[in-house]
Amino acid sequence: MYILNIETSTKNCSVALAKNGNTVIIKEIAEQNFSHSEKLHLFIDEVLKQAGIPYKELAAVALSKGPGSYTGLRIGASTAKGLCFALDIPLITLDSLQILAMQVTHNDGLIIPMIDARRMEVYTATFDSDHNKNSDTEALVIDENSFSQVTQKAYFIGDGAEKCKPFLQRENFIFPSEIIYPSAKEMSLLSFEKFLAKEFEDIAYFESFYLKEFFTGK
Repeated sequence: MYILNIETSTKNCSVALAKNGNTVIIKEIAEQNFSHSEKLHLFIDEVLKQAGIPYKELAAVALSKGPGSYTGLRIGASTAKGLCFALDIPLITLDSLQILAMQVTHNDGLIIPMIDARRMEVYTATFDSDHNKNSDTEALVIDENSFSQVTQKAYFIGDGAEKCKPFLQRENFIFPSEIIYPSAKEMSLLSFEKFLAKEFEDIAYFESFYLKEFFTGK
């Protein structure tokens, strides 16, 4: 059973084909300028062709629903919806922060993923070592007092973590610099579990989780 996983919440344009919860093929690129509109459909075609799987064999499409980049989320959602409508298959959505948190495999502390929201603001939530969310997602402006209540070991990850590091100087805070962006490869097991539980979105009414309203400049 094949699920197509799409992750576009950050600069990383990421597509993975999964079979029964295991990633078969992944194609992704993180560029300074968002290239999702040019690369996403190409990557989808490439992973299916490499696997020798026609579109009609997809059982579902899984999408990173946010929070994250308004542009990236919008492109990902429109693509996923179009595929689901055309193929008459269900849409599954996943939390961008949980997808990012899945990259931490240590089981000895909290996981605090941070997606850059510009300036000193990040989209963040706290997860336990089993990747279960134990706080609400929020847009948080970081200062010296942020996370002062956290006394156990905590892993800060994502493209928002590095800029916050100077403000979060505590012995129990760890910053794995290699974990920067959410990736579709971490979606495979999560989307498979949701498929088995039949946790599907209403395709017509689904909207990405932007967390903040989008404002255009003049």
